[in-house]
Amino acid sequence: MNEPFSFSVALPNETATAELMADLALLAGPGDTITLSGDLGAGKTTAARAMIRYLAGDDDYEVPSPTFTLTQTYDLPPFPVLHADLYRIADASELEEIGLSPLPEGTLSLIEWPERAPEAMPEERIDIAFSHRPSLGSSARAAEITGYGKAAAKVERLAALRRFLNLSGEGNAVRKRMAGDASTRSYARLMGDNGSRVLMNSPPRPDGPAIHNGKSYSAAVHLAEDVRPFVALANGLRQYGFSAPAVYHADLEAGFLLLEDLGGASFVQGSPPEPIIERYQVATAMLAALHGIDLPDTLSLAPKITYTIPEFDFDAMMTEVGLMLDWYLPDHDVTLSGMMHADFLVIWKDLLGRIETARKTWVLRDFHSPNLIWLGGREGISRVGLLDFQDAVMGPEAYDLVSLLQDARIDVPDAIELSLLGRYVAARREADPAFDAATFAETYAIMSAQRNTRLLGTFARLNRRDGKPQYLKHQPRIWDYLQRAFAHPTLESLKDWFTANVPKPTARI
Repeated sequence: MNEPFSFSVALPNETATAELMADLALLAGPGDTITLSGDLGAGKTTAARAMIRYLAGDDDYEVPSPTFTLTQTYDLPPFPVLHADLYRIADASELEEIGLSPLPEGTLSLIEWPERAPEAMPEERIDIAFSHRPSLGSSARAAEITGYGKAAAKVERLAALRRFLNLSGEGNAVRKRMAGDASTRSYARLMGDNGSRVLMNSPPRPDGPAIHNGKSYSAAVHLAEDVRPFVALANGLRQYGFSAPAVYHADLEAGFLLLEDLGGASFVQGSPPEPIIERYQVATAMLAALHGIDLPDTLSLAPKITYTIPEFDFDAMMTEVGLMLDWYLPDHDVTLSGMMHADFLVIWKDLLGRIETARKTWVLRDFHSPNLIWLGGREGISRVGLLDFQDAVMGPEAYDLVSLLQDARIDVPDAIELSLLGRYVAARREADPAFDAATFAETYAIMSAQRNTRLLGTFARLNRRDGKPQYLKHQPRIWDYLQRAFAHPTLESLKDWFTANVPKPTARI
């Protein structure tokens, strides 16, 4: 059992309480329990209401006190939240009647008056004990935050986050929740004296156990395990004139970054979302410009500290396509014979061997609509704002174009893909008449097959391992993109293998 970790904070007013709860919300998640203790009027309901409103993204979200209803559940954008008040509970035996024994899974639980049933509180929890501080003013409070069990690490991280914000000058900024992604990262928009900035919370960690030749999945495929690659790539992209966010303040060890806010103007519109063609054209031109530069594999991270961009090598690509075998096929109750398993590996070895000598460049890796911001006030390709490039590798030029034109999150029609692919090739030929369009087309098809095979497995893993079934809705689109890639004659053997062994996804949720 981990030792408890505690720290105290002065809360001169309700705004300070809201800031504390917003900071905790950035680190908390479904399954966590936060108990709120203290005398009548100490600020428990105020704190719970502030956290719920932050997670709802609405300062006016109605959050009544659950004193009389005992419990209230909110289906909020990131996850459900349970708000309970145990003041009227005689003992722990009554909790089962109101649905609190056991606590609901996949829900963040905020529980006032935990001392009414202390034996029923989870061993792993965060407790915030509020107390009046009349000497500092009628609305002043103090909070003692304690983490028990595994939650001790979150409270320790909360203390580090508060120090980071104070050192960066943003301790009193207004926090606004931002949507996250499929990773463990979380984000907040900070509105303060310096205008709007973005806080990134990116705890250092590997993605899974060491099962790939002694490496975690993230290490095997060169995914970032801390914020150092993000900082190095952000600086590198800006050095070459591309619109990555400026890094204003960084804690490289803890994984906190304060970034330039590029805004929220998207590259898609409508419902269901569709590409904004003009913006996709500029993004295509941006990639052509990036790929026309001889880019280094080593970047400056800090004075006298460098970062070497890893190579997207054969082993990494094979580990990625292996997600098809490890997650997608088991998710569809498919068991391969030893021969079919071996055939899969042989086919991929041949395909990836074809691109071994291809020119290497920065592969930003997730160059698609969720990670692109339209900067209408800038000129030319600088209008493409870049996010989520920390997993960059040195790899084939075609990869990021596949990411853009076969967007995993939205439908990019075949005609638009072909038109933009033609624009890219024309731009490359204009800059370099020796650019080989036929070889590029083959690499594009292989990278399409590699990326989309990986994505089918990734989304199955997000469902099975991480409890995120919402990603299954993208699998039919990924399947359709694969069929486009299979039209290239180089992929005939892979197409036949898929036809024989891989069931078509049907999930639409």
